[in-house]
Amino acid sequence: MSDTRYNYGTAMLSAFEYLLENYPEVFVIGQGLWSPWYVGNSMTDLDKKFGVHRVIDTPVSESACTGAAVGAALAGMKPIVVHPRMDFMLYAMDAVVNQAAKWSHMVGGQAGAGLTIRTIINRGGEQGAQHSQALHAWFAHVPGLRVVMPSTVADARDLLIASVLCPDPVIFIDDRWLYELEDDLPPVVERSLVSERPQSLRAGKDLTIVASGYSTKLAMQAAEQLQLQGVSAEVIDLRILNPFSPDRIVASVSKTGRLLVVDGGWGPCGIAGEVIASVVERVPPAVIKKSPVRVTLPFSPAPTSRVLEKAYYPTEAVIVLEAEKLMDKVC
Repeated sequence: MSDTRYNYGTAMLSAFEYLLENYPEVFVIGQGLWSPWYVGNSMTDLDKKFGVHRVIDTPVSESACTGAAVGAALAGMKPIVVHPRMDFMLYAMDAVVNQAAKWSHMVGGQAGAGLTIRTIINRGGEQGAQHSQALHAWFAHVPGLRVVMPSTVADARDLLIASVLCPDPVIFIDDRWLYELEDDLPPVVERSLVSERPQSLRAGKDLTIVASGYSTKLAMQAAEQLQLQGVSAEVIDLRILNPFSPDRIVASVSKTGRLLVVDGGWGPCGIAGEVIASVVERVPPAVIKKSPVRVTLPFSPAPTSRVLEKAYYPTEAVIVLEAEKLMDKVC
């Protein structure tokens, strides 16, 4: 069977279709699941194909639908909860952090809440501070939660399938700014989420750039620009934020001696700081040629003004500039 062209959104749609067709215990629950305004092209017509009893569009209660899904998971179902805005998922934190993440630990592994919580990052479009947050670092801080953040079309499909088939609670984070990314995909091959690690998307010898989600797309674009200047940058996509495996990053920095981390969240207590700490703890000081650098959001809530948004969000040009500094190409 030949490869088929997908974009990031339709790749997730194909993952939902695969899971609903092959696993009767899978169902999807959340707000706006029948509306492209909420979930883009990632769930188009699933309710018509599989029925509203398996694709359940709920009233506005993030806490209620997440709590119900945790209970269903404990009873042997494989629910997928969809929160179209990560910001409003905060209403469900008791069910996520105090219940789903803790059950297996509290009962000695005899039971667990194997649900997947898909939560979407929305940014730009003058949406403002309460609609634009990327809170992946929060969830990566919690033991008992697996945190998945795909940046490629292939991972949008394959990591969603792996997340739902995993026996542990998984936070699956996708980003609307990636939905039009396109690629060819082969037929589905089921994979174990437990074995997934960060991946090198581009080889390089001069500089290591680490990113996740939409930031990975920016990092790849920046690496292409740096190549034109004779700088060979390796780009590593984190993919799995919790549990975090630094081995591939450590190996890369041991080779390049330089590290630049790009993250779409804030700097303090964030993923970028964790990546840098993991490298500094493992790579001998003599190997690191220059202090690692992180590119993150300014430490303030997102603005509403379109003009301020352009200054707020990191760009390919910002990454290139910081990389040039690391390579001593800018005074």
